[in-house]
Amino acid sequence: MTAPRKGRVKRRLAAIVAAGILLLSHGLLSVAYAQQADKLPRVGVLTNAPLTSAHYAAFRQALRDLGYVAGKNITLVPKSSQGNTDLFPELARELAGANVNVMVVAGEQGLRAAKDATGTIPIPIVAMMCDMPDHLMVSLARPGGKATGVTCMSTQLAGKRVQLLKELVPALVNIAVLYNPEDRTRESEYKQVQEAATSLGLTLRAYTIRSLTEIEKAFALMVEDHAQAAVIFPDVLTTSHQKQLAELTLKNRLPAIFGFREFVALGGLMSYGASLNGMWQRAALYADKILKGAEPDDRPIDQPTRFELVVNLKTAKTLGLPASLLVGADEVIE
Repeated sequence: MTAPRKGRVKRRLAAIVAAGILLLSHGLLSVAYAQQADKLPRVGVLTNAPLTSAHYAAFRQALRDLGYVAGKNITLVPKSSQGNTDLFPELARELAGANVNVMVVAGEQGLRAAKDATGTIPIPIVAMMCDMPDHLMVSLARPGGKATGVTCMSTQLAGKRVQLLKELVPALVNIAVLYNPEDRTRESEYKQVQEAATSLGLTLRAYTIRSLTEIEKAFALMVEDHAQAAVIFPDVLTTSHQKQLAELTLKNRLPAIFGFREFVALGGLMSYGASLNGMWQRAALYADKILKGAEPDDRPIDQPTRFELVVNLKTAKTLGLPASLLVGADEVIE
């Protein structure tokens, strides 16, 4: 073998050895990264909304503000049912099997699914609810059952929402209420709306929805029944479909009030309640406390201290509503 050929062979062998070392080192690094990721605290998230939603972004930002960086010192394991709450039990079981250190869930349905999924492996749960479900928690101060969370206190605001609609439409006689009966906490809110409607001399009719396909049918019935305004209860289903709800209220020229500002930002008439983004931010604070060793039983249910009336000016004009509506608004979206 000539000297030049020997040189080429040596260089080729050296290149093969170098490539092998590179591949081996890359594999070892990948294993090391995987092992490191396995050791990071894992936060599971169960939501009905897309993971591109503003409130999930608010949750992630709140974690970053607390010093958590996904992939560096925390692992996020998000699961979205994409508007189908029937998937909650399956997704909750997946999170329970993913060895998460804490599970952040949306709504009474999310809490129910998480409790069922973690019955034999008690994983701390942080739930974002419109109201505290008595059938799943003991009390606001001591929720019990390895679960705590934040509430928007929707039931306590139900009467005020009916009153706001009556002030807006003085000739109001027939009022509709739209809600998801799968959320068992909505029963108490419906009773509050009934009492408010009776005291104001209004005729109240309920329309229930359990899926997106039922929403349009409910609105068709409202129009058929000559409803003049509507109260829409907030829960994981209606919150996930606020855009469709806003469009249908405008299409059917139906003044409507919801619990969250996002409904108004998407074209709905008005909302009165706490901040949805704020609920997710407070849930991040609770998750942080639990990751640092706090027991859920020691964390009372967090209640909002501020409620805002938000009005969409363009929608109000389209519906021909009086300018006096804007006088008491905390925020006007143009």
